[in-house]
Amino acid sequence: MIVKELVKKVLFIEIIKGLALTLSRFFSRPITRQYPKEKRPPFPGFRGLHALAKDENGRMKCVGCCLCAAYCPSQCIYIHTREGEDNKKIVERYEIEVLRCVYCALCVEACPYAAIVLTDHYEYSDYSRDAFYFNKERLLENWDKYMAGSKGKEYFEKFWRPKSDDFKKKSNI
Repeated sequence: MIVKELVKKVLFIEIIKGLALTLSRFFSRPITRQYPKEKRPPFPGFRGLHALAKDENGRMKCVGCCLCAAYCPSQCIYIHTREGEDNKKIVERYEIEVLRCVYCALCVEACPYAAIVLTDHYEYSDYSRDAFYFNKERLLENWDKYMAGSKGKEYFEKFWRPKSDDFKKKSNI
């Protein structure tokens, strides 16, 4: 065993293996994507830009329970509600400071009404901080732009848990 280790140290076997790997890759084609021209498709469950979900009638799903703001580790979600008719909460302001967000998706998991989603849109940049402060209107617009129609239904079908099937009693056969 000692002779084997001595031979490896004297002949630099690890260095030769590394150089062989480098030379084998040196003459192959690069696998770099030219970003603006070649865009990778977002993988399932990608965490991108925030959006407030709408129901089939086009109304916002958020009821103002503030669970998403309570679960947010970076405290970047601000919700202001008021009491309306029949003692129901009405969401006056829903704001997300995207620059503070860590895209952990705990807000999505915490929401019992599936009112907030993280879309697969990841290309957004600007020169001012104000552009990254999303209010209720902008978040609803994000739903219309990136998640409207069948895409939103597919998102909730694949990634939103729990479902009513999870609570059905399973029979022992």
